[in-house]
Amino acid sequence: MPDHLLRPPELLVTARLLLRKPRVEDAAQIFAGYAQDPNVTRYLAFRPHRDLEETHQALERFSEGWRTGTSFCWLIFRRDTDELAGAIAARPDQGINLGYLLARPFWGQGLMSEALAVVVDWAFTQRSVFRVWAVCDLENKSSAALLERNGFHQEGILRRWSLHPNVSDIPRDCFCYAKTRGKACQGSAIPVKTSAIHLSTP
Repeated sequence: MPDHLLRPPELLVTARLLLRKPRVEDAAQIFAGYAQDPNVTRYLAFRPHRDLEETHQALERFSEGWRTGTSFCWLIFRRDTDELAGAIAARPDQGINLGYLLARPFWGQGLMSEALAVVVDWAFTQRSVFRVWAVCDLENKSSAALLERNGFHQEGILRRWSLHPNVSDIPRDCFCYAKTRGKACQGSAIPVKTSAIHLSTP
């Protein structure tokens, strides 16, 4: 099956987390939780949102990504409190390329490892996917450590790869990390089937 026909579940559940497709009504939580926080967005490809309208525009892009099958974003919620903790996106591109972020109150709790595991587990159930990969700024030590803890192997440095406008006006060098089929982590993820899987992400 070609990558562009991938149709992930709109809902994924782990021991502590619920990952689901974003909704229009999530805008206020996204803006307050992380989109306007310069510490969260420092090494990301967008500047902190200045107002709620920018967050609504991002939600429109997420919806379009699901509709076209080019990018699948899930919001990450704590199951016990229903708090929005972050987001993770999977993009069909030479396998599956991952992007992710976590709101500051949830740093250091192992939540992103849990979210990564469920998405990687899903990816490797797809017959066409043999590789899941991610990049991070050379200065983003926390992201590099996260990927290494979760079994991703550093493949090298991509020079002038990604523009991180909160750090520089020119593309930044990035580490490239990947995990290939056969080395996927054995997560405790519980995929949840939805009644309508017309999949349509940060």
